[in-house]
Amino acid sequence: MTELIDLTVTQAVNALNSGECSSVELTTALIDRTEKLEPSVQAYLTRTPDLALEQAKASDNKRKLLNESLAPVPRLLGLPIAVKDVLTVANIRCTCGSKILENFKPVYTATSVQKLQDAGVVILGKTNTDEFAMGSSTENSAYFTTRNPWDRERVPGGSSGGSAAVVAARLAPAALGTDTGGSVRQPASFCGVTGIKPTYGRVSRYGLIAYGSSLDSVGVLARNVEDTALLFTIMAGYDIKDATSMDIPIPQIQLDGRTDLKGLRIGVPKEYFIEGIQPDVEKAVRAAIAQFAAMGAEIKQVSLPHTEYALPVYYLIAPAEASANLARYDGVRFGLRVPSEGNIEMFKKSRGAGFGSEVKRRIMLGTYALSAGYYDAYYGQAQKVRTLIKQDFDKVFEAVDMIAAPIAPTTAFKRGAHTEDPLAMYLEDVFTLPANLAGVPGLAFCCGFDNQNLPIGMQLMGPHYKEEVLFKAGHAYQQVTDWHTKTPEL
Repeated sequence: MTELIDLTVTQAVNALNSGECSSVELTTALIDRTEKLEPSVQAYLTRTPDLALEQAKASDNKRKLLNESLAPVPRLLGLPIAVKDVLTVANIRCTCGSKILENFKPVYTATSVQKLQDAGVVILGKTNTDEFAMGSSTENSAYFTTRNPWDRERVPGGSSGGSAAVVAARLAPAALGTDTGGSVRQPASFCGVTGIKPTYGRVSRYGLIAYGSSLDSVGVLARNVEDTALLFTIMAGYDIKDATSMDIPIPQIQLDGRTDLKGLRIGVPKEYFIEGIQPDVEKAVRAAIAQFAAMGAEIKQVSLPHTEYALPVYYLIAPAEASANLARYDGVRFGLRVPSEGNIEMFKKSRGAGFGSEVKRRIMLGTYALSAGYYDAYYGQAQKVRTLIKQDFDKVFEAVDMIAAPIAPTTAFKRGAHTEDPLAMYLEDVFTLPANLAGVPGLAFCCGFDNQNLPIGMQLMGPHYKEEVLFKAGHAYQQVTDWHTKTPEL
Protein backbone atom coordinates (compact mmCIF):
# COMPACT_ATOMS: atom_id res chain seq x y z
CA MET A 1 0.00 0.00 0.00
CA THR A 2 1.10 3.60 -0.70
CA GLU A 3 2.54 5.35 2.36
CA LEU A 4 -0.18 7.17 4.26
CA ILE A 5 1.40 10.60 3.73
CA ASP A 6 1.45 10.03 -0.04
CA LEU A 7 -2.27 9.30 -0.35
CA THR A 8 -4.24 11.73 -2.46
CA VAL A 9 -7.66 12.85 -1.22
CA THR A 10 -9.43 10.24 -3.34
CA GLN A 11 -7.02 7.47 -2.29
CA ALA A 12 -7.32 8.47 1.37
CA VAL A 13 -11.13 8.46 1.22
CA ASN A 14 -11.09 5.02 -0.43
CA ALA A 15 -8.62 3.70 2.16
CA LEU A 16 -10.79 5.02 5.01
CA ASN A 17 -13.95 3.56 3.47
CA SER A 18 -12.36 0.16 2.87
CA GLY A 19 -10.80 -0.04 6.32
CA GLU A 20 -7.23 -0.10 5.00
CA CYS A 21 -6.45 2.67 7.45
CA SER A 22 -8.23 4.60 10.17
CA SER A 23 -8.52 8.36 10.43
CA VAL A 24 -6.35 8.25 13.57
CA GLU A 25 -3.59 6.41 11.67
CA LEU A 26 -3.73 8.80 8.71
CA THR A 27 -3.88 11.91 10.90
CA THR A 28 -1.04 10.67 13.10
CA ALA A 29 1.17 10.01 10.05
CA LEU A 30 0.61 13.57 8.80
CA ILE A 31 1.18 15.09 12.25
CA ASP A 32 4.42 13.12 12.67
CA ARG A 33 5.66 14.26 9.26
CA THR A 34 4.77 17.85 10.10
CA GLU A 35 6.73 17.60 13.37
CA LYS A 36 9.82 16.66 11.34
CA LEU A 37 9.47 19.05 8.41
CA GLU A 38 7.61 22.11 9.70
CA PRO A 39 10.79 23.75 11.11
CA SER A 40 12.26 23.83 7.59
CA VAL A 41 9.06 24.45 5.57
CA GLN A 42 7.23 26.77 7.99
CA ALA A 43 3.83 26.36 6.36
CA TYR A 44 1.54 26.54 9.41
CA LEU A 45 0.68 29.60 11.49
CA THR A 46 -1.41 27.54 13.91
CA ARG A 47 -1.24 23.77 14.24
CA THR A 48 -4.02 21.84 15.98
CA PRO A 49 -2.65 18.28 16.47
CA ASP A 50 -4.64 17.54 19.66
CA LEU A 51 -7.90 18.72 18.11
CA ALA A 52 -7.14 16.82 14.88
CA LEU A 53 -6.56 13.56 16.75
CA GLU A 54 -9.74 14.13 18.77
CA GLN A 55 -11.70 14.71 15.55
CA ALA A 56 -10.05 11.69 13.91
CA LYS A 57 -10.99 9.44 16.80
CA ALA A 58 -14.58 10.72 16.71
CA SER A 59 -14.64 10.08 12.93
CA ASP A 60 -13.51 6.47 13.37
CA ASN A 61 -16.16 5.88 16.03
CA LYS A 62 -18.85 7.50 13.88
CA ARG A 63 -17.85 5.36 10.88
CA LYS A 64 -18.15 2.21 12.94
CA LEU A 65 -21.63 3.11 14.15
CA LEU A 66 -22.83 4.13 10.68
CA ASN A 67 -21.46 0.94 9.11
CA GLU A 68 -23.19 -1.16 11.75
CA SER A 69 -26.51 0.57 11.12
CA LEU A 70 -25.96 0.51 7.31
CA ALA A 71 -26.47 4.29 7.28
CA PRO A 72 -24.70 6.45 4.65
CA VAL A 73 -21.22 7.66 5.61
CA PRO A 74 -20.29 11.35 5.00
CA ARG A 75 -18.14 11.61 1.87
CA LEU A 76 -14.98 12.88 3.55
CA LEU A 77 -15.35 11.31 6.99
CA GLY A 78 -11.95 11.28 8.71
CA LEU A 79 -10.03 13.08 5.93
CA PRO A 80 -7.40 15.51 7.35
CA ILE A 81 -7.00 18.88 5.59
CA ALA A 82 -5.46 22.30 6.29
CA VAL A 83 -7.16 25.71 6.09
CA LYS A 84 -5.67 29.05 5.01
CA ASP A 85 -5.53 31.46 7.92
CA VAL A 86 -7.96 33.97 6.43
CA LEU A 87 -10.90 31.56 6.79
CA THR A 88 -12.51 31.36 10.20
CA VAL A 89 -12.82 28.12 12.14
CA ALA A 90 -14.64 28.52 15.45
CA ASN A 91 -12.33 28.69 18.47
CA ILE A 92 -9.13 28.32 16.41
CA ARG A 93 -6.86 31.36 16.18
CA CYS A 94 -7.27 33.30 12.92
CA THR A 95 -4.51 35.87 12.33
CA CYS A 96 -4.74 36.61 8.58
CA GLY A 97 -0.94 36.67 8.80
CA SER A 98 -1.19 39.98 10.69
CA LYS A 99 -0.09 41.18 14.11
CA ILE A 100 -3.34 43.11 14.43
CA LEU A 101 -5.23 39.78 14.76
CA GLU A 102 -2.49 37.86 16.56
CA ASN A 103 -4.78 36.61 19.34
CA PHE A 104 -8.15 36.66 17.54
CA LYS A 105 -10.28 33.54 18.01
CA PRO A 106 -13.51 33.68 15.98
CA VAL A 107 -16.71 32.22 17.38
CA TYR A 108 -18.04 31.08 14.00
CA THR A 109 -16.84 28.96 11.08
CA ALA A 110 -16.65 29.98 7.42
CA THR A 111 -19.35 28.33 5.30
CA SER A 112 -16.77 26.75 2.98
CA VAL A 113 -15.05 25.11 5.95
CA GLN A 114 -18.34 24.19 7.62
CA LYS A 115 -19.52 22.32 4.52
CA LEU A 116 -16.32 20.27 4.53
CA GLN A 117 -16.66 19.66 8.26
CA ASP A 118 -20.24 18.50 7.69
CA ALA A 119 -18.75 16.06 5.16
CA GLY A 120 -16.40 14.79 7.86
CA VAL A 121 -13.00 16.48 7.48
CA VAL A 122 -10.41 16.75 10.25
CA ILE A 123 -8.65 20.13 10.67
CA LEU A 124 -4.85 19.87 10.93
CA GLY A 125 -4.27 23.60 11.34
CA LYS A 126 -4.21 27.07 9.74
CA THR A 127 -1.68 27.81 7.02
CA ASN A 128 0.58 30.81 6.52
CA THR A 129 -0.48 33.66 4.25
CA ASP A 130 0.64 37.08 3.15
CA GLU A 131 -0.91 39.58 5.55
CA PHE A 132 -4.64 39.85 4.78
CA ALA A 133 -3.85 37.89 1.57
CA MET A 134 -1.94 40.87 0.14
CA GLY A 135 1.09 39.44 -1.62
CA SER A 136 2.57 36.91 -4.01
CA SER A 137 5.22 35.22 -1.89
CA THR A 138 4.11 34.89 1.80
CA GLU A 139 6.99 37.27 2.56
CA ASN A 140 4.34 39.77 3.72
CA SER A 141 3.27 37.46 6.55
CA ALA A 142 3.90 39.21 9.86
CA TYR A 143 5.30 35.96 11.29
CA PHE A 144 7.65 34.24 8.83
CA THR A 145 8.06 33.34 5.16
CA THR A 146 7.01 29.84 4.15
CA ARG A 147 9.68 27.93 2.22
CA ASN A 148 9.07 26.33 -1.16
CA PRO A 149 9.42 22.54 -0.67
CA TRP A 150 11.21 22.26 -4.05
CA ASP A 151 13.91 24.73 -3.00
CA ARG A 152 13.79 26.19 0.47
CA GLU A 153 15.71 29.28 -0.63
CA ARG A 154 12.69 30.20 -2.76
CA VAL A 155 9.18 31.42 -2.04
CA PRO A 156 6.11 29.16 -2.38
CA GLY A 157 4.08 31.93 -3.99
CA GLY A 158 1.26 33.79 -2.34
CA SER A 159 -0.88 34.61 -0.78
CA SER A 160 -1.93 30.96 -0.25
CA GLY A 161 1.75 29.95 0.01
CA GLY A 162 1.30 27.97 3.21
CA SER A 163 -1.55 25.93 1.74
CA ALA A 164 0.41 25.12 -1.43
CA ALA A 165 3.47 24.17 0.61
CA VAL A 166 1.63 21.77 2.94
CA VAL A 167 0.23 19.91 -0.07
CA ALA A 168 3.56 19.80 -1.93
CA ALA A 169 5.46 18.71 1.20
CA ARG A 170 2.93 15.96 1.97
CA LEU A 171 1.90 17.55 5.25
CA ALA A 172 -1.75 17.40 4.16
CA PRO A 173 -3.50 15.85 1.13
CA ALA A 174 -5.39 19.11 0.49
CA ALA A 175 -5.75 22.64 1.81
CA LEU A 176 -8.14 25.54 1.37
CA GLY A 177 -6.83 28.76 -0.16
CA THR A 178 -8.26 32.02 -1.43
CA ASP A 179 -7.71 33.78 -4.74
CA THR A 180 -8.16 37.56 -5.08
CA GLY A 181 -5.67 38.12 -7.90
CA GLY A 182 -4.05 34.71 -8.36
CA SER A 183 -3.47 33.60 -4.78
CA VAL A 184 -4.48 29.97 -5.38
CA ARG A 185 -3.16 29.59 -8.92
CA GLN A 186 0.28 31.20 -8.52
CA PRO A 187 1.27 29.16 -5.41
CA ALA A 188 -0.05 26.04 -7.17
CA SER A 189 2.30 26.85 -10.04
CA PHE A 190 5.31 27.56 -7.82
CA CYS A 191 4.79 24.41 -5.70
CA GLY A 192 3.75 21.99 -8.46
CA VAL A 193 0.26 21.25 -7.12
CA THR A 194 -3.27 21.64 -8.51
CA GLY A 195 -5.62 24.48 -7.56
CA ILE A 196 -9.05 25.80 -8.46
CA LYS A 197 -10.21 29.42 -8.33
CA PRO A 198 -13.98 29.09 -8.71
CA THR A 199 -16.33 31.51 -10.45
CA TYR A 200 -16.97 34.53 -8.23
CA GLY A 201 -20.07 33.74 -6.14
CA ARG A 202 -19.80 29.97 -6.63
CA VAL A 203 -18.38 29.31 -3.14
CA SER A 204 -19.65 31.32 -0.18
CA ARG A 205 -17.37 34.07 1.15
CA TYR A 206 -19.06 34.04 4.56
CA GLY A 207 -16.28 33.63 7.14
CA LEU A 208 -13.57 34.70 4.71
CA ILE A 209 -11.94 37.77 6.24
CA ALA A 210 -12.22 40.15 3.32
CA TYR A 211 -9.45 41.75 1.30
CA GLY A 212 -11.20 42.75 -1.95
CA SER A 213 -14.87 41.87 -1.64
CA SER A 214 -15.67 41.91 -5.38
CA LEU A 215 -12.60 39.79 -6.20
CA ASP A 216 -12.16 37.24 -3.38
CA SER A 217 -12.83 33.55 -4.12
CA VAL A 218 -12.40 30.54 -1.83
CA GLY A 219 -10.55 27.72 -3.60
CA VAL A 220 -8.79 24.41 -3.08
CA LEU A 221 -5.21 23.20 -3.45
CA ALA A 222 -4.60 19.46 -3.80
CA ARG A 223 -2.39 16.99 -5.67
CA ASN A 224 -4.54 16.47 -8.73
CA VAL A 225 -7.65 17.63 -10.55
CA GLU A 226 -9.80 14.78 -9.23
CA ASP A 227 -9.19 15.87 -5.64
CA THR A 228 -9.83 19.57 -6.27
CA ALA A 229 -13.08 18.72 -8.06
CA LEU A 230 -14.27 16.57 -5.15
CA LEU A 231 -13.70 19.27 -2.54
CA PHE A 232 -15.06 21.99 -4.82
CA THR A 233 -18.39 20.21 -5.32
CA ILE A 234 -18.83 19.90 -1.54
CA MET A 235 -17.90 23.55 -0.82
CA ALA A 236 -19.83 25.16 -3.66
CA GLY A 237 -23.45 26.27 -3.57
CA TYR A 238 -25.80 28.98 -2.43
CA ASP A 239 -25.42 30.48 1.04
CA ILE A 240 -28.00 32.88 2.46
CA LYS A 241 -25.25 34.42 4.62
CA ASP A 242 -23.39 35.70 1.54
CA ALA A 243 -25.23 38.28 -0.60
CA THR A 244 -22.91 37.56 -3.56
CA SER A 245 -23.51 33.79 -3.44
CA MET A 246 -25.22 32.45 -6.57
CA ASP A 247 -28.14 30.03 -6.39
CA ILE A 248 -27.04 27.81 -9.26
CA PRO A 249 -27.09 23.98 -9.11
CA ILE A 250 -23.70 22.32 -8.59
CA PRO A 251 -23.07 19.44 -11.01
CA GLN A 252 -21.94 16.13 -9.57
CA ILE A 253 -18.73 16.04 -11.57
CA GLN A 254 -17.89 12.61 -12.95
CA LEU A 255 -14.25 12.28 -13.98
CA ASP A 256 -13.19 9.09 -15.72
CA GLY A 257 -10.11 7.86 -17.55
CA ARG A 258 -11.17 9.18 -20.95
CA THR A 259 -8.56 11.29 -22.72
CA ASP A 260 -10.39 12.05 -25.97
CA LEU A 261 -10.97 15.81 -26.12
CA LYS A 262 -12.41 15.87 -29.63
CA GLY A 263 -14.79 18.79 -30.03
CA LEU A 264 -13.18 20.86 -27.26
CA ARG A 265 -12.08 24.34 -28.41
CA ILE A 266 -9.17 25.88 -26.53
CA GLY A 267 -8.18 29.51 -27.06
CA VAL A 268 -4.59 30.70 -26.65
CA PRO A 269 -4.43 34.46 -25.98
CA LYS A 270 -1.48 36.19 -27.63
CA GLU A 271 -1.36 38.74 -24.79
CA TYR A 272 -0.24 36.05 -22.31
CA PHE A 273 2.98 35.21 -24.16
CA ILE A 274 4.85 38.46 -23.68
CA GLU A 275 8.40 39.67 -23.74
CA GLY A 276 10.15 38.85 -20.47
CA ILE A 277 8.43 35.52 -19.85
CA GLN A 278 10.93 32.87 -18.72
CA PRO A 279 11.77 30.71 -21.80
CA ASP A 280 11.27 27.45 -19.86
CA VAL A 281 7.79 28.60 -18.81
CA GLU A 282 6.69 29.44 -22.35
CA LYS A 283 8.15 26.20 -23.69
CA ALA A 284 6.36 24.04 -21.09
CA VAL A 285 2.99 25.77 -21.51
CA ARG A 286 3.16 25.55 -25.30
CA ALA A 287 4.09 21.85 -25.01
CA ALA A 288 1.04 21.30 -22.81
CA ILE A 289 -1.17 23.07 -25.35
CA ALA A 290 0.29 20.77 -28.02
CA GLN A 291 -0.62 17.81 -25.78
CA PHE A 292 -4.22 19.01 -25.64
CA ALA A 293 -4.18 19.20 -29.45
CA ALA A 294 -2.82 15.64 -29.63
CA MET A 295 -5.79 14.55 -27.49
CA GLY A 296 -8.18 15.96 -30.08
CA ALA A 297 -8.80 19.52 -28.86
CA GLU A 298 -9.00 22.32 -31.44
CA ILE A 299 -6.51 25.08 -30.65
CA LYS A 300 -7.37 28.64 -31.68
CA GLN A 301 -5.41 31.88 -31.41
CA VAL A 302 -7.53 34.45 -29.55
CA SER A 303 -7.11 37.98 -28.26
CA LEU A 304 -7.98 39.62 -24.94
CA PRO A 305 -7.04 43.16 -25.97
CA HIS A 306 -7.50 44.88 -22.60
CA THR A 307 -5.17 42.48 -20.74
CA GLU A 308 -2.46 45.13 -20.43
CA TYR A 309 -4.79 47.25 -18.27
CA ALA A 310 -5.54 44.45 -15.77
CA LEU A 311 -2.60 45.25 -13.52
CA PRO A 312 -3.33 48.98 -12.99
CA VAL A 313 -7.08 48.31 -12.77
CA TYR A 314 -6.56 45.64 -10.10
CA TYR A 315 -4.23 47.84 -8.08
CA LEU A 316 -6.88 50.55 -7.95
CA ILE A 317 -9.94 48.38 -7.23
CA ALA A 318 -8.41 45.89 -4.78
CA PRO A 319 -6.70 48.50 -2.55
CA ALA A 320 -9.86 50.63 -2.60
CA GLU A 321 -11.90 47.70 -1.32
CA ALA A 322 -9.15 46.79 1.16
CA SER A 323 -9.14 50.36 2.48
CA ALA A 324 -12.85 50.03 3.30
CA ASN A 325 -12.64 46.44 4.63
CA LEU A 326 -9.66 47.09 6.90
CA ALA A 327 -11.19 50.20 8.47
CA ARG A 328 -12.85 47.91 11.03
CA TYR A 329 -9.51 47.15 12.69
CA ASP A 330 -9.54 50.10 15.06
CA GLY A 331 -8.25 48.69 18.34
CA VAL A 332 -11.68 49.07 19.95
CA ARG A 333 -13.74 45.93 19.40
CA PHE A 334 -11.21 43.16 18.74
CA GLY A 335 -7.61 42.66 17.70
CA LEU A 336 -4.50 44.52 18.79
CA ARG A 337 -4.94 47.60 21.00
CA VAL A 338 -2.03 49.89 21.86
CA PRO A 339 -2.97 51.77 25.09
CA SER A 340 -2.77 55.52 24.50
CA GLU A 341 -4.06 58.83 25.74
CA GLY A 342 -7.32 59.39 23.90
CA ASN A 343 -9.21 57.31 21.34
CA ILE A 344 -7.72 58.92 18.21
CA GLU A 345 -4.18 58.30 19.42
CA MET A 346 -5.06 54.69 20.34
CA PHE A 347 -6.63 54.17 16.89
CA LYS A 348 -3.54 55.51 15.09
CA LYS A 349 -1.02 53.63 17.21
CA SER A 350 -2.94 50.33 17.07
CA ARG A 351 -3.16 50.40 13.28
CA GLY A 352 0.42 51.63 12.98
CA ALA A 353 1.74 48.76 15.09
CA GLY A 354 -0.67 46.12 13.81
CA PHE A 355 -0.41 46.46 10.03
CA GLY A 356 2.69 45.63 7.99
CA SER A 357 4.20 47.82 5.28
CA GLU A 358 2.42 46.22 2.30
CA VAL A 359 -0.99 46.46 3.95
CA LYS A 360 -0.32 50.10 4.85
CA ARG A 361 0.75 50.77 1.26
CA ARG A 362 -2.48 49.31 -0.14
CA ILE A 363 -4.67 51.08 2.42
CA MET A 364 -3.08 54.41 1.42
CA LEU A 365 -3.43 53.65 -2.30
CA GLY A 366 -7.08 52.68 -1.84
CA THR A 367 -7.97 55.60 0.39
CA TYR A 368 -6.43 58.00 -2.13
CA ALA A 369 -8.31 56.39 -5.04
CA LEU A 370 -11.61 56.76 -3.15
CA SER A 371 -11.02 60.30 -1.91
CA ALA A 372 -13.07 63.29 -3.03
CA GLY A 373 -11.84 64.70 -6.31
CA TYR A 374 -10.08 61.48 -7.31
CA TYR A 375 -12.88 58.88 -7.11
CA ASP A 376 -14.08 59.37 -10.71
CA ALA A 377 -10.59 59.75 -12.14
CA TYR A 378 -9.22 56.58 -10.55
CA TYR A 379 -11.71 54.14 -9.00
CA GLY A 380 -14.55 55.07 -11.37
CA GLN A 381 -12.36 54.73 -14.45
CA ALA A 382 -10.92 51.44 -13.20
CA GLN A 383 -14.41 49.97 -12.88
CA LYS A 384 -15.19 50.97 -16.49
CA VAL A 385 -12.03 49.27 -17.76
CA ARG A 386 -12.86 46.23 -15.62
CA THR A 387 -16.09 45.96 -17.61
CA LEU A 388 -14.08 46.00 -20.85
CA ILE A 389 -11.85 43.19 -19.52
CA LYS A 390 -14.92 41.10 -18.68
CA GLN A 391 -16.36 41.78 -22.14
CA ASP A 392 -13.10 40.52 -23.68
CA PHE A 393 -13.63 37.17 -21.95
CA ASP A 394 -17.35 37.05 -22.87
CA LYS A 395 -16.49 37.60 -26.53
CA VAL A 396 -13.73 34.98 -26.60
CA PHE A 397 -15.97 32.41 -24.91
CA GLU A 398 -18.39 32.72 -27.82
CA ALA A 399 -15.67 31.15 -29.99
CA VAL A 400 -13.91 28.74 -27.57
CA ASP A 401 -14.79 26.61 -24.56
CA MET A 402 -11.80 27.63 -22.46
CA ILE A 403 -8.54 29.57 -22.50
CA ALA A 404 -5.10 28.07 -21.88
CA ALA A 405 -2.31 30.31 -20.59
CA PRO A 406 0.71 30.54 -18.28
CA ILE A 407 0.09 31.34 -14.61
CA ALA A 408 3.21 33.36 -13.84
CA PRO A 409 5.98 34.79 -16.05
CA THR A 410 8.60 32.89 -14.00
CA THR A 411 9.07 29.90 -11.75
CA ALA A 412 9.52 30.41 -7.99
CA PHE A 413 11.91 33.26 -7.24
CA LYS A 414 14.35 33.50 -4.34
CA ARG A 415 13.29 34.97 -1.04
CA GLY A 416 14.02 38.68 -0.97
CA ALA A 417 14.29 38.99 -4.76
CA HIS A 418 11.40 41.46 -5.02
CA THR A 419 11.19 42.74 -1.46
CA GLU A 420 12.49 46.21 -2.31
CA ASP A 421 10.54 46.49 -5.57
CA PRO A 422 6.74 46.28 -5.08
CA LEU A 423 6.09 46.73 -8.81
CA ALA A 424 8.23 43.68 -9.69
CA MET A 425 6.21 41.71 -7.12
CA TYR A 426 2.91 42.96 -8.58
CA LEU A 427 4.02 41.89 -12.07
CA GLU A 428 4.13 38.26 -10.85
CA ASP A 429 0.30 38.35 -11.02
CA VAL A 430 0.01 39.81 -14.52
CA PHE A 431 -1.48 36.57 -15.98
CA THR A 432 -3.81 35.78 -13.06
CA LEU A 433 -5.47 39.13 -12.31
CA PRO A 434 -7.78 39.22 -15.38
CA ALA A 435 -9.74 36.13 -14.26
CA ASN A 436 -10.55 37.78 -10.92
CA LEU A 437 -11.57 41.05 -12.56
CA ALA A 438 -13.86 39.13 -14.93
CA GLY A 439 -15.05 36.72 -12.21
CA VAL A 440 -14.33 33.61 -14.32
CA PRO A 441 -13.01 30.27 -12.97
CA GLY A 442 -9.39 29.18 -13.34
CA LEU A 443 -7.80 25.75 -12.89
CA ALA A 444 -4.04 25.56 -12.24
CA PHE A 445 -1.84 22.48 -12.58
CA CYS A 446 1.77 21.50 -13.22
CA CYS A 447 2.88 21.12 -16.85
CA GLY A 448 6.65 20.75 -16.51
CA PHE A 449 9.83 21.81 -14.74
CA ASP A 450 12.51 24.36 -15.56
CA ASN A 451 16.25 23.74 -15.78
CA GLN A 452 16.57 24.15 -11.99
CA ASN A 453 13.92 21.48 -11.31
CA LEU A 454 11.31 24.03 -10.28
CA PRO A 455 7.65 23.39 -11.17
CA ILE A 456 5.93 25.25 -14.01
CA GLY A 457 2.17 25.72 -13.92
CA MET A 458 -0.46 26.51 -16.52
CA GLN A 459 -4.06 27.59 -16.16
CA LEU A 460 -7.31 26.86 -17.93
CA MET A 461 -9.93 29.62 -17.66
CA GLY A 462 -13.55 29.05 -18.59
CA PRO A 463 -16.91 30.85 -18.78
CA HIS A 464 -18.80 31.65 -15.58
CA TYR A 465 -20.01 28.50 -13.74
CA LYS A 466 -18.24 26.13 -16.16
CA GLU A 467 -15.77 24.64 -13.68
CA GLU A 468 -16.86 21.16 -14.76
CA VAL A 469 -15.45 21.69 -18.27
CA LEU A 470 -12.10 22.80 -16.81
CA PHE A 471 -11.96 19.81 -14.48
CA LYS A 472 -12.63 17.36 -17.30
CA ALA A 473 -9.94 18.84 -19.55
CA GLY A 474 -7.40 19.09 -16.72
CA HIS A 475 -8.14 15.54 -15.56
CA ALA A 476 -7.69 14.22 -19.10
CA TYR A 477 -4.31 15.98 -19.30
CA GLN A 478 -3.23 14.41 -16.01
CA GLN A 479 -4.20 10.98 -17.32
CA VAL A 480 -1.53 11.18 -20.04
CA THR A 481 1.17 13.12 -18.14
CA ASP A 482 2.88 12.60 -14.79
CA TRP A 483 4.04 16.09 -13.85
CA HIS A 484 1.48 16.26 -11.02
CA THR A 485 2.83 13.05 -9.44
CA LYS A 486 6.36 14.33 -8.90
CA THR A 487 7.35 15.19 -5.34
CA PRO A 488 10.13 17.31 -3.84
CA GLU A 489 12.91 15.58 -1.91
CA LEU A 490 12.59 16.61 1.72
